[in-house]
Amino acid sequence: MKKIFGRSIFSLSVIVLLFAGYHLLESSALPESNVKTEEPARMMFHAVNIPEKLTFMEEEVPLSYNDVRESLDRELLVNSYFHSQTLRFLKLAPRFMSIIVPILEADTVPTDFAYLALAESGFDQRAVSPAGAVGFWQFMKGTATDYGLEVNNEIDERYHVEKATQAACKYLKDSYKKYGSWTLVAASYNAGRSFIDRQLERQKVSSYYDLLVGEETSRYVFRILALKLIMENPAEYGFVVTEDEKYPLWEVKTTTVNGPVKDFADFATEHGTNYKILKMLNPWLRETFLTNSKGKTYAIKIPAKGFRTKAND
Repeated sequence: MKKIFGRSIFSLSVIVLLFAGYHLLESSALPESNVKTEEPARMMFHAVNIPEKLTFMEEEVPLSYNDVRESLDRELLVNSYFHSQTLRFLKLAPRFMSIIVPILEADTVPTDFAYLALAESGFDQRAVSPAGAVGFWQFMKGTATDYGLEVNNEIDERYHVEKATQAACKYLKDSYKKYGSWTLVAASYNAGRSFIDRQLERQKVSSYYDLLVGEETSRYVFRILALKLIMENPAEYGFVVTEDEKYPLWEVKTTTVNGPVKDFADFATEHGTNYKILKMLNPWLRETFLTNSKGKTYAIKIPAKGFRTKAND
């Protein structure tokens, strides 16, 4: 026991001496007065710029009202700092704006409504709401058929960008005849005409900006406004996307069918593509086949030469 105890004392003494020597060496080599701790870099977040004047749907936005400025500021902050989503919108927008805007222009509907489609769907061709609204313009089935879109198990033209945009133009123009204000048209697109009618009557006002509505509709127009500002002035809000970083426009050609199609996978192969690309270009084709018992004529998009590789040429 003594032998073991003696060894333990000796070992402990050695450890203490070594520790003291190391501490002394460290202190002399790196005096405390010379040690500098750098502060970590901090990310800087800035408030967003609100323009002094702004028009929307060809109507002036009353930015002199504090409540209006604050509502716009909220949506600008949300969309300016939701970086991944907004960057994707900036990359994706040219592809679909190039389709939607000319249709709006041809139908004499303000082109700002393209940002309504963006707010509704995020330019996701397969967008479906919990309530069952579908496509860029988020049409419910009943409204879609009322405005001339075909909706059944095999064909759903709510997913057809061009046809759905044409139907949306008719709907928007009908709403404008009712309200005489494109801003109220946009609000009613979100909340429904009957709801907006009741609130205008109850509150005895005629402007969206004077109307008290639920949070979704109260934010809706301002979200579209924020998207318009950011998409048209991305650098102003901290986004830099070069032209070659934007997603390329789809180069397509069309072929028509006026009878049944037994299998769209075979149809795609016969037209030099595959089922995936065919459905990407024609999401309104809802089945792998087409019965077409009435012999209707459908224009189907197929990729032009170099469709999948042109961006890398």
